Amino acid sequence: MAERVVEEVSNKQVILRDYVSGFPKESDFELRTSKIRLNVAQGSKSVLVKNLYLSCDPYMRGRMRNPIGTSPITGDGVARVIDSGHPNFKKGDLVWGMPGMTAYIGFYEVGSPKEGEYVFVSAASGAVGQLVGQFAKLKNCYVVGSAGSKEKFTSVCVANIKFPDHNFCCFRHVLFNLRLPDGIDIYFENVGGKMLDAVLLNMRLHGRIPVCGMISQYNLEETEGVHNLFCLITKRVRMEGFAVFDHYSLYPKYLDTVLPLIREGKITYVEDIAEGLENAPKALIGLFSGRNIGKQVVLVARE
Repeated sequence: MAERVVEEVSNKQVILRDYVSGFPKESDFELRTSKIRLNVAQGSKSVLVKNLYLSCDPYMRGRMRNPIGTSPITGDGVARVIDSGHPNFKKGDLVWGMPGMTAYIGFYEVGSPKEGEYVFVSAASGAVGQLVGQFAKLKNCYVVGSAGSKEKFTSVCVANIKFPDHNFCCFRHVLFNLRLPDGIDIYFENVGGKMLDAVLLNMRLHGRIPVCGMISQYNLEETEGVHNLFCLITKRVRMEGFAVFDHYSLYPKYLDTVLPLIREGKITYVEDIAEGLENAPKALIGLFSGRNIGKQVVLVARE
């Protein structure tokens, strides 16, 4: 039997220097280069992949604080199999994670939408929010969204998702009354803080609030309080947090729903692509200042 040739190549890594307090900075990260072998050990069921795209998501901020940050920051992406000892993967296969499932689970499974309901989506131009808005439109709901700026809402939600331009809202109570005068049946929560407080006053009876994230709170040393929780009682509102990994059993159902919509052009997606792993820290940090337009991804390698 011929001896197996083992090739070594350079491998870049972004390393967190220390646990982070407050807003993360680029100086909290460093880029390191090491050597790795391009073969899995004989007899192993391991899979070796080359990362092509990496996802940047707000939840990653929670992995940077002590004591939670005790392991590598996990995330989705697209990778090509370089070598494999696992029977389900072969060299050349593409493997990926799909953040759209978060939007699907939160809206359909937690939000339980009904046709004609009033839906408000915070961070509507972001990775999850832009899909929730489209799901709501496909359900024939009336949809209003918020974004970090009117410019972000216009460039993502109006230009690409076809939201009506006037369906932009901020957290101020008066604007909810103007945009959603009859109240809110489903609030898809991505922001928290003052936004959540304002929404609670505008919820309709038996409304639902799927809680996906609270990006306004992630970098605060002391999180803000919410003052209008009593509305959950008086309006019989169900507010439920969820994590997508608790629902992976529904992945086939998700694909059956979403793939035909993508093929028919009924679902579109806006991405903000940063090139090069060395730019990953800047891309990730930009999420917390609203720098990104659409879903933030990092292009690591084209092939």
